[in-house]
Amino acid sequence: MIIERPSGARGEGRADWLHSRHTFSFSRYYDPAWMGFGVLRVINEDVVAPGAGFAPHRHANMEILSYVLAGELSHRDDSGGGGVIRAGELQWMSAGHGIEHSEYNASPAQPVHFLQIWIQPDRLNAAPAYAQRAVEAPRDGWVLMASPDGAQDSLAIRQDARLWLARLAAGARVEQTLLPGRRYWLQVAQGRVEAAGRELNAGDALGFAEESLALAVTAAQDAQVLLFDLPA
Repeated sequence: MIIERPSGARGEGRADWLHSRHTFSFSRYYDPAWMGFGVLRVINEDVVAPGAGFAPHRHANMEILSYVLAGELSHRDDSGGGGVIRAGELQWMSAGHGIEHSEYNASPAQPVHFLQIWIQPDRLNAAPAYAQRAVEAPRDGWVLMASPDGAQDSLAIRQDARLWLARLAAGARVEQTLLPGRRYWLQVAQGRVEAAGRELNAGDALGFAEESLALAVTAAQDAQVLLFDLPA
């Protein structure tokens, strides 16, 4: 089964300092048909105005990943984690038994554009944790950004899930084998690609459940795509 999630069908949130698009139900956007995809609970595409951001607030029992597409994002939390996440870097925060954190645009002049991703953990009430890394993706190939065991210098998260990134030049093609018994979610972060016989633009996504195929992704223009490999 292949599930289509067009960019324009996503939920939307606006404030004078924030524009957010919600792939799944989040905050004031609620659609019972889009409560998540397996353990993948949230993909928010956020653009935050210069100097603005999310004031301190609490989460528990969620794996939270932030991938910055443009600009700089400043993070602080009460576990001692903190720093500036720049374009091309990934942050992991495991909320565990509870953590208070904030995210602000680190620039007084330029907006920050990032994806906020929530994955349900495989354990409850663990100790909070934090890490970040620059993603040195090979041009026109896949790089593993997050995994349960930290393989290939990826961030180790608390779930049997893997997050892959491909940065593609126009005309480039990558493949990934999808296995039965797993779920996969392909999210176009930037640019335009062709995948599974469909043309996908930035913000578009495809979900795959009980599919066994070699998924080919071809860039129609320079693009970044994320592929989530998830438990069934």
